[in-house]
Amino acid sequence: MKTIALIYYSGTGATHQMAEAITRGAQTQADIQVVSYRISGDAIQQGRFNDPALFASLQQADAILFGTPTYMGGPAAQFKAFADASSDSWSGQGWRNKLAAGFTVGGSQGGEQDSTLNYLMILAMQHGMLWVGMDMPYGYDDKRINPMGRQLGASGHTPNGELSEADLKTAAHLGQRVAGLLQSQVAEENTPATALA
Repeated sequence: MKTIALIYYSGTGATHQMAEAITRGAQTQADIQVVSYRISGDAIQQGRFNDPALFASLQQADAILFGTPTYMGGPAAQFKAFADASSDSWSGQGWRNKLAAGFTVGGSQGGEQDSTLNYLMILAMQHGMLWVGMDMPYGYDDKRINPMGRQLGASGHTPNGELSEADLKTAAHLGQRVAGLLQSQVAEENTPATALA
C-alpha cells in the first residue's frame, strides 16, 4: 500500500475542493491510501506552525502534495508557516526521493498561480523530492480539462466563488498521475545522499 499525503490550506473552501478531487483521482489506482491534512490557524502559535505528529507521519508517506490558494502572488501565510516549520525535515532530508506535486486556486484565470506553483516546486526541491508535473497538453483545443494549460501543477480559478468542472478534472488527473507513478516506481530505500569525496 502506497500513501499520498495532501497538505494544504484552504480559506474559502476552493482549495479543499481541489484536494478532494485529487483524492478521487488517486483512488482510481489500486493499493493507494490518501491522507489529508488541512492547515488551520490553530496550529500556528506565535507565527510558527507546530504539529510534530504531522511531520512524523509525513516521514512515512510515499508522496506529498502541497496545496494553497494564491494570495497576493504567492502562497497563503498559513501554508508558508507550515513550509517554514518543515526545516527540521529538510535538515535530515527526511522527504528525499518522495514524489511531490502542487495545486493552487486563484480568483482570476492568470492571478499569478504560476508563482505559487513555482514556490511549491522550490519547496519540494529544497527537500530533495521528485516533482511531478501535469503531463497533459490539453487546454489548447480541449477546454474540458486543464483549460489554463499549466504543466507545473493543478490550478483553478474561482471568478464566481466556484471551481469549474474542468478545474476539478485537472486536479483529479494530478492525483491519478501521482498514484500511477507510485505504482510503477522502482522501490528505493530512503538512504542518505552520498557525500562527494
